[in-house]
Amino acid sequence: MSDEETLRILVADDHTLLREALCDLLRLEPGFEIVAQAGNGEDAVRLAAQHRPDVVLLDIEMPRNDPPVTVRRLLQRDPALRIIVLSMYDGRHLVQELLSLGVRGYLHKSTGRETLVTAIRSGDGDRRTVTVSVSPESLREAAPEPEGGGPLSERELEVLGHVAEAMSNRQIAGRLGIAEGTVKRHLRNIFSKLDAVSRIDAVNKATERALLPKQKAAPPAVGHSAPRGL
Repeated sequence: MSDEETLRILVADDHTLLREALCDLLRLEPGFEIVAQAGNGEDAVRLAAQHRPDVVLLDIEMPRNDPPVTVRRLLQRDPALRIIVLSMYDGRHLVQELLSLGVRGYLHKSTGRETLVTAIRSGDGDRRTVTVSVSPESLREAAPEPEGGGPLSERELEVLGHVAEAMSNRQIAGRLGIAEGTVKRHLRNIFSKLDAVSRIDAVNKATERALLPKQKAAPPAVGHSAPRGL
């Protein structure tokens, strides 16, 4: 902690009104100081290096933000930094991945004020303390899955449907109104669940399982082979 009484907090969220309301709420708590606000992943990393907060509240669905990359960059600069994810998305795979990277809390945005404040205060000086508060849907996903990685979510099917139409990550992000990093995250989950090695492989496997309509199975020819990976 920067001093004996004050927790310095950086809030990163691309929704300005929500971010400012959250900052106003936290300023009412004794011992909390908002040292910076960021609206995208790159600014979060830059401002964390500049202001050296004790805690970063990190929304994962922001522009210029690939959540695992952002978390790694933040912790590389300051291994003692306490990162608490605050997001509407709490898919099991991403929660597990970010916790394994060193995130100290993962809270769904429907969580209450008391839970958030407790998460921010808890674990100071104790790297073993982790706070997780997720939606009932995420808890249902956490049940043991059959071989193959479990069912695709509605959003993952939506993303894969656009992949089948030969849309790029950027085009999919624009169509769905989400960050390009979020599209990549969905694709990682899709690849894991379908045991796929490329975009076309994922589309083909989804079509074989009747998850996508057959007319979307093969992207139109573009004169070269489709890229592997995300």
